[in-house]
Amino acid sequence: MKHVSILIPEGDCSLANIEGTQQILLRVNGYLNDVGRDSLLDVHLVGHLKQVNMKNGMFRVCPNQLIQEVGRTDLIIIPSVHGDNRKIIADNRLLLAWVVEQYKNGAAVASLCIGAFLLAGTGLLDGRSCTTHWEMADEFRKMFPAVHLLEEKIITDNDNIYTSGGAYSWLNLILYLVEKYAGRQIAVTCAKGFQIDLERSSQSPYIIFSGQKDHEDLAIKKAQEFIEKNVHSRVTVDGLASMLALSRRNLERRFKKATGNTVMEYVQRVKMEAVKKSLESTRLGVTEAMDKVGYSDPKSFRTIFKKVTGLSPIQYRNRYNREYV
Repeated sequence: MKHVSILIPEGDCSLANIEGTQQILLRVNGYLNDVGRDSLLDVHLVGHLKQVNMKNGMFRVCPNQLIQEVGRTDLIIIPSVHGDNRKIIADNRLLLAWVVEQYKNGAAVASLCIGAFLLAGTGLLDGRSCTTHWEMADEFRKMFPAVHLLEEKIITDNDNIYTSGGAYSWLNLILYLVEKYAGRQIAVTCAKGFQIDLERSSQSPYIIFSGQKDHEDLAIKKAQEFIEKNVHSRVTVDGLASMLALSRRNLERRFKKATGNTVMEYVQRVKMEAVKKSLESTRLGVTEAMDKVGYSDPKSFRTIFKKVTGLSPIQYRNRYNREYV
């Protein structure tokens, strides 16, 4: 039997992460028994407090094991915890130290959605790749510059450490772990029983780009505003540099530092977001939407659109525009 520890950190945890994970993993044992195999997973709620109040006291979760009672575990699952991430990490320092100790003793560790902040707080992600909810990408990068964040990913897997993307994509990571421990057929059975899309691999179709303006560089904010107001026109780095009375090199350096994007990456993201909105809410064809933001080369446009969204323009329109359902 593999000992599984679903962590119960102090703070406003995702009850869905906790109860849903427990429900799926316990059902895995049932599916195994149905085909004549022994139960595999010994699932526990593990914490450093006997009771954790959540959702302003509306719910209480009582771990059935405390960390000092667990000599060794095989898999640790860290749920999302909402709130001030620095405070959450500080409040759970004893739990995080235990996670590090267990990892060094051979345990696998998985974080669900913004549980990646807690996982990163252990230091185990330094120099490694991870994912989290795309809405939290900017904050994550600022807090953990030593971690390689891949916000477009649904799942990352490296060195026995796993992370999942935003919101309910945690279900995909749980199925991924089920397949790893119990095999493909049991994972498929779980996917069918819980009606989960087994093959999702990217958050890109769900990302809404709103621009990174949480910085103090006024010249770069002016450049961002110009790009966003002139989404239908051709914007160049040289033109922006001239407008702001900056050298091209200085503009590019400051823009990357402030936003995390190069100037042209930012221009592309703004234009693609405008195209996405057209495809979602109007009857414009792909060519018309492309023309509207100043693209004249269909091949280049489709390549960039797929890089940003993970879908072709037609696939994107068919997914999100009710007129084409």
